[in-house]
Amino acid sequence: MAAAISLAPPPGLAIAEELPDVLPAREPLKGFAGFIRRRPSLAFGAGLLVVMLFFAVFAPWLGTVDPGALATSKRLRPPSAEAWFGTDMLGRDLYSRVVYGARVSLAVGFLVALFSSALGLAVGLVAGMVRWIDGVFMRLIDGMMSIPPILLAVALMALTRGSLQNVVIAITLAEIPRVARLVRSVVLSLREQPYVDAAVAAGTSTPMIVIRHILPNTLAPMTVQATYICASAMIVEAILSFIGAGVPPITPSWGNIMAEGRALWQVKPTLVFFPAAFLSLTVLAVNLVGDGLRDALDPRMAKSL
Repeated sequence: MAAAISLAPPPGLAIAEELPDVLPAREPLKGFAGFIRRRPSLAFGAGLLVVMLFFAVFAPWLGTVDPGALATSKRLRPPSAEAWFGTDMLGRDLYSRVVYGARVSLAVGFLVALFSSALGLAVGLVAGMVRWIDGVFMRLIDGMMSIPPILLAVALMALTRGSLQNVVIAITLAEIPRVARLVRSVVLSLREQPYVDAAVAAGTSTPMIVIRHILPNTLAPMTVQATYICASAMIVEAILSFIGAGVPPITPSWGNIMAEGRALWQVKPTLVFFPAAFLSLTVLAVNLVGDGLRDALDPRMAKSL
C-alpha cells in the first residue's frame, strides 16, 4: 500500500497565519486643493484673471487718482511711493492709468467673445443644417477669413469714429468667421450620428433636433474657442489703440498708454513696460483658462478613463 502523501510543510518553513494588512488606497484630494492638482493651468489662469478683474472693478479704491489729471511739474517721475509706476510726459499717474486701462481691455475681450460666439453659433448652426444656405454662407465666410482680423478691424474703424462701442463691433465682425467655421464643422459631424437619424425617423422637427441634440454638443468647443477670441480681441484692441484707430486717446487703455510712451521708451522704458506687462499677463491668463477648459470638456483629452 502506497504511503500517504503528507501535505505538512517541511521543517523550518513557517506559513504566515494571516496575510499582512493591505495599505489603504490613497484618496484623491478634494475641494480646492484637488482642483488645483487636477487642473493646474486652469486654476492658475483663473486666479490670474480674477486678479485682473479685481483691478478693473475696484480701480477707484486701489490707491489710484484721476487717470486724466495733468501735473506738468511732475512729468516723467520715476517709480516712487507717491507714484508707484512713475508719471508720463504730462505728469499723469501711470499706475492709475494702467489700472483703469484694465477696464477697457477686459470689457472689449469679454464683449467680443460674447457677441461673436452668439452670432457665429447662429451662422454655423444654420449653415450646417441647411445645405443650400451652407454654400452661400461659407463663401461669405471664406471671403472674410481671407482678410486678417486686424486689417478688417482697421478698415471698419476707418469708416467710423473712435469709440469703445465701434471697437467692439469692428472686432466682433472680424472674429465671427472663426466661430462659424468651428460650429459648422461640429454640426456636420453631429448630424450624421445614429441618434440624429433616429430622431429624424421618429418625426422630430429640425428645430427640435437642433435644440435637443446639436446645440448642446456644440457648446463645449465653442466655449473653448470663445476664450481664445477674448485674448485675441484684447490684443487687437491694443493694436488699434496703439496706431490711433481704437478708443479715443483721452481714454486710458493699455494700447493708448503704450502709444503715448513709445517716443520716450528708450529713456523711460517703464512707460511701455507696465501696460505691456499687464496686457501680457491678462492674455496669458485667458489662454490658460482656454487650455484648461479644453482638457476638462474634451473627453478624448482626459488622462484617466
